[in-house]
Amino acid sequence: MVQCEMCGAETSSPKTIKVEGAKLDVCSNCTDFGTEVKTASSSSTSTKYSTGSGSGSGSGSSNTSSSGGRSSGSGGSRRRDMFDEMDEIVTDYDDRIRRAREKKDLSQSDLANELNEKASLIRKLERGDTLPSDRVQSKLERFLEISLTGGSGSSEDSDWEGGSSSGSYTLGDVVKRKD
Repeated sequence: MVQCEMCGAETSSPKTIKVEGAKLDVCSNCTDFGTEVKTASSSSTSTKYSTGSGSGSGSGSSNTSSSGGRSSGSGGSRRRDMFDEMDEIVTDYDDRIRRAREKKDLSQSDLANELNEKASLIRKLERGDTLPSDRVQSKLERFLEISLTGGSGSSEDSDWEGGSSSGSYTLGDVVKRKD
């Protein structure tokens, strides 16, 4: 007997369905939640019908589930995703933008005109209400001659040493309250 990957019920004949790109072996009650995947034979299906996007999402979900159970075996073959290569924006990006703008003696609307953006966007960025898109971020960095990634934003994280002596952390160790 196999457990249904959706509800956990034991089933003797699981059916494979696809739910939002993930293939799951489910019981007959849960087949309505996805599209049933027809498999003539598993070896010919995986090579004959697999596409770039289908195999990418399938391998991503299988790597995620296997890394939880067998971390030593799949550690070296972890698939890289787009977030591994992205730079994190600094936490004080709003202050950096405002200081650099004031250093150049520009108003918010002047800066917006120079960047060909709306003044309301500059106001929101300087208040910290919104994060700049990649395009706006590169415009700001180029025009104001500043860096909005890496730097001092990550230094406060590296100095932080919370958690118990066992090395495990709880949500309370990480969360900063806004009281």
